[in-house]
Amino acid sequence: MKSTHLSLIAGAAVLAAVTGFATVTAPGAPAKTAAKSATVLPVERSSLVCPAPSGSDLAETRYTAFTPAGEGGDAEGTAELKPALPVVDDEDETDPKKIKKAEEAAKKAKEKADKPVLAVKEPGKPVTAEADGASAPALTGTATGRLAPGWAAQQTTEVTAGGARGLLGVSCTAPDTDFWFPGVSTAKTRQDYLHLTNPDDSAAVADIELYGTEGALKSEVGDGITVPARSSVAVLLSTLTDEAADRLTAHVTTRSGRVGAVVMSAEDGAGSDWISASDDPSGTLVLPGIPADATSVELVAYAPGEDDADVKVRLVGKNATFSPAGSATLHVKSSMTAVVDLKDVTRGEPASLLLTPVRKDRATPIVAALRVVRGKGDKQEIAYIPATGPVGARATVADNRGKEATLSLTAPGATAEVKVTASAGSEGGEPVVETHTVKGGTTLAVTPKAPEGLKGAYALTVETTSGGPVHASRTLARTEGGVPMFTVQTLPDDRGTVEVPAARQDLSVLDD
Repeated sequence: MKSTHLSLIAGAAVLAAVTGFATVTAPGAPAKTAAKSATVLPVERSSLVCPAPSGSDLAETRYTAFTPAGEGGDAEGTAELKPALPVVDDEDETDPKKIKKAEEAAKKAKEKADKPVLAVKEPGKPVTAEADGASAPALTGTATGRLAPGWAAQQTTEVTAGGARGLLGVSCTAPDTDFWFPGVSTAKTRQDYLHLTNPDDSAAVADIELYGTEGALKSEVGDGITVPARSSVAVLLSTLTDEAADRLTAHVTTRSGRVGAVVMSAEDGAGSDWISASDDPSGTLVLPGIPADATSVELVAYAPGEDDADVKVRLVGKNATFSPAGSATLHVKSSMTAVVDLKDVTRGEPASLLLTPVRKDRATPIVAALRVVRGKGDKQEIAYIPATGPVGARATVADNRGKEATLSLTAPGATAEVKVTASAGSEGGEPVVETHTVKGGTTLAVTPKAPEGLKGAYALTVETTSGGPVHASRTLARTEGGVPMFTVQTLPDDRGTVEVPAARQDLSVLDD
């Protein structure tokens, strides 16, 4: 007789290490007991995808990747971002010469895709790469071992002229199956492209739904969009419907597989930037980091459930939290997009937006984002701030250079203390650590202290050390030709660790 023992904790540890999530309770064991005995372990595998940076020949893009120093397990591991494969539609081709030529091109693309664009070699030190023009590809990648916990990447693109003019920044994201994008548009003045990037070795299939101020827009071509393995496709939202709508909410789900999703938005006369997905639907949302000199702020919200939402709109300012004049509340109808023009609501001070239910016993989940403008007339520039979760234990944003960065820290509840670490530079410099106290109900905007002897780019890591939750974002800003270019990236928890419940018993399989 042979006895094979399956340790429940071992299985949970493997699941947590690979996916970053595990909930396992031995049969009959109280849930509270299991939670108390949980062990916190670093994840051992992380995935990221980055969209194709730009369609402009004038684009100049820089990539930065980084893993924070800290506990990352014993395995050395790798952290590489590689080019996505091009999407080739040659199913109807019959000419043997053209087929052979396509096969040779596909082989070369595969060889190129096997070579990393960015490869982090050690925790605590960023790596960078650059690409020019419209041919820069989307990237996909995986980090393992001690390089996986907190692995982050950013792509920043500058386009100095044309319809895509602007400073465009986006944090590379983990692939998922469900995304919400309040603030997109199919208007004639907008060119909004939804980028879907598939990091896996099998095709993914995605559906796109659009919701306006009167409800769902009619569309017959947003269903069943195939994203080939290790490839990326861009979908112009205005081609999905005959309706030209100024403010919409897009919902992206996958029938099979998983994708990274982000929207590139270019607006006539106002520049361009990326729209990242809002945090999951919730009754309370925080949108951090409205610049002090914002000339226009617009809130776009959507209620995905069956119930309408009545929401308090409050500005978390430098010294206090208060309701903007004339916009203290917002009614969001079920399955409809609501829009509020908050104008120059910050009045020269940095701030964040806090959305809470009017009635605590009726916290209808919503999603939301801000469209923010700096400058005026033909010298204006846009950026988007989605609702985001708290920093939690740790969050990181890559690609900071000199004095271009401003860090926004918001404590919507209790006072909190955070530790901010500026990493070593990609080409030299020593890390610098600062501690900041964020008073409850306020937003603190700080210019991070750059690493000593900085050369190249550096990363910022924010850790909550005490007090209530903190929501954060980082703004990159520079002026080109009189245009105040800027882009904002939020800093949600990096989920670099996971709680693994301890097992109370073993499961045994007895074989003859």
